[in-house]
Amino acid sequence: MAEVKDYLEPAEEKMELAVAYLDETLARIRAGKANAKILEGIRVEYYGSAVPISNVANISVPDARTIAITPWEKPMFKEIEKAIINSELGITPENNGEIIRLTIPPLTEDRRKALVKQCKAEAETAKVSVRNARRDAIEGLKKAIKNGMPEDMSKNGEEKAQKLHDKYMKTIDDLFAAKEKEILTV
Repeated sequence: MAEVKDYLEPAEEKMELAVAYLDETLARIRAGKANAKILEGIRVEYYGSAVPISNVANISVPDARTIAITPWEKPMFKEIEKAIINSELGITPENNGEIIRLTIPPLTEDRRKALVKQCKAEAETAKVSVRNARRDAIEGLKKAIKNGMPEDMSKNGEEKAQKLHDKYMKTIDDLFAAKEKEILTV
């Protein structure tokens, strides 16, 4: 006979993944401050394969508005610059022959609002995933009643699923609020 945890554990795992994905996605959204994570999605050609910039160069953040990239090999300068220019980052790299510098420009008010809107959409997508995980768990518990699970056990499982849902929704709201504050802080 199925246990309540057989339905709650996969649901919690899905909720955890939704929150982790949101956290990762929000970290890549540029908020007017230098953050090495904005380069994570950018890949460069390295001996025939596409690899992250961090695999071919040292990335540092010397101050709040600058990201410094020091390639380990001279031929990588052009590849890294090309990858950054072709990305959706919207920043032009500066190369002095030893270091590639990315100067993060201050965000305009319209751009800030657009970024908050983008973050809100990402948060809503994560919330939908959490709701779907809860729904799947509750549907599974209702079907388990037909297969012999006691009704009160199923109801307790539904309450636990709702508590998990509430916990992860709060986490999502907190992540969004923190990112919104970061973007809107001039």
